[in-house]
Amino acid sequence: MYEIGWLSTGRDKAARDLLKVVHDNIKEGKLANLKISFIFSNRGGGETKESDLFFELARNLGVKVISFSSGSFSPELRERGLREEKRGESRLIEDWRRLYDREIMKRAGRFRPHLLVLAGYMLILGGEICQRYSIINLHPALPQGPRGTWQEVIWKLIEGGSDKTGVMIHLVTPELDAGPPLTYCRFPIRGGKFDLLWQRMEEKLKKKSLKEISEEEGENESLFQEIRREGVKRELPLMVHTLKLLSEGKLKVKGRRVFQKGKIISGLPVDREICNPSENNVWENQK
Repeated sequence: MYEIGWLSTGRDKAARDLLKVVHDNIKEGKLANLKISFIFSNRGGGETKESDLFFELARNLGVKVISFSSGSFSPELRERGLREEKRGESRLIEDWRRLYDREIMKRAGRFRPHLLVLAGYMLILGGEICQRYSIINLHPALPQGPRGTWQEVIWKLIEGGSDKTGVMIHLVTPELDAGPPLTYCRFPIRGGKFDLLWQRMEEKLKKKSLKEISEEEGENESLFQEIRREGVKRELPLMVHTLKLLSEGKLKVKGRRVFQKGKIISGLPVDREICNPSENNVWENQK
């Protein structure tokens, strides 16, 4: 049995949806070799309504929940560290992360997962926990693509006039969003419905800077929304497919390397398995 630990802040419906989709696929036999050994959350009971809903779901699914509030853990050190980080320094916040990560490892010490899954976990992990466990994360960009939050990624794509993007599952390292990719799925953001949205954006840019547009419209901007919509609908299928490959031994993680059939790979494209049939033709034509 391929066992995983599930790390989530449980801050919204998306966190619950991801957990439920993976659990449902286990129960339906699509992930027959997979087991969620435990869930860890950096929020405590009663801290927020959303995290309480997440805990309730986890209990209903019969999964062991370990919760330990990061907000109440050495708060003064964390605040000083975050202020320091804004000035370009990182020593104190790295100290806080290392100490908090040790609490995770202590509380989850009786479990022996093959890897950990970050599923809406809103803290950055330090080096010690990354050395102890293989950890994967979903990132809303292609390998070598923009780093940052999904909002930052989309604005960078628009700023660069990109013609494609995607979503990937990558190994977690202390350097944010920089770990080796396991799998990825591409999709075009030019052509079809996107052309009119790009035209509208170009008209706006004649009058305002992209920074002004992002500040005024934010996530309501139409091109931004469509890019996000196309990414979101691939995120859950990509996570499920990647866990299937791992649990069946078709992908293996050793240290900070990803293997397929005994060979090191730099990310497996799974467009055919994840994307729409019409999009498969796009990528086939680019080979």
